Amino acid sequence: MKCNIEELIINSGLKKKYIAEKLNVSVKQLRNYEVGHSLIPIDKAFILADLLNCRVDDLYTLGNELF
Repeated sequence: MKCNIEELIINSGLKKKYIAEKLNVSVKQLRNYEVGHSLIPIDKAFILADLLNCRVDDLYTLGNELF
């Protein structure tokens, strides 16, 4: 599974501090979501998708490693 959160945040033009505040997490935790060290909880995924103007399933891409 490939995490697209970092790319989506960059493309949004929003500041990470602003996004982290909206998600009620630290900027460090947001970074963990971006690089795939932690999976974002589903409730926060919906908030993030709304902020980034995308769908929840856009946050991750399923790779071929499972096939």
